[in-house]
Amino acid sequence: MTEFGRRSEFATTEVIRPAAVLMEREARDILAGLAADDVRDGGHWLTSPGVWQRYDRPWPEGSREPGPALHLGTIRSIYDSPQRYSVTIFRASITQEGVTQGWTVDSLCNDALKHSDLTLADCPRANLIPPPEPFRPFRSNVITF
Repeated sequence: MTEFGRRSEFATTEVIRPAAVLMEREARDILAGLAADDVRDGGHWLTSPGVWQRYDRPWPEGSREPGPALHLGTIRSIYDSPQRYSVTIFRASITQEGVTQGWTVDSLCNDALKHSDLTLADCPRANLIPPPEPFRPFRSNVITF
């Protein structure tokens, strides 16, 4: 159950670690490709900043609702991170229907990334910086005799 008492529609969720980073040219190509493949215009993707949703078929013509189209999976991303005009993919989730149809986190991401001839496996990754030493505000520096 989620915090609002509803069951999650996702059968599996994977945090992409290290996160996949799309630099400006790749990000632009992918976002343009996803927009051209919009479910409301005969395609398979519904996108908004930070959320890319894959459906099994286009939505009914002129509709703002999915109708019989089934949600297969969602990719979560952050725009302008780690730098301006880049996109970082950090999580992907597959619905139960997506799992039933054979979708995986890799195949979902690869379907989106194909617009820039990338796959999740060969996508550049974020640099991981180790966390700083724990802050110890009460550490004693008192010299005793």
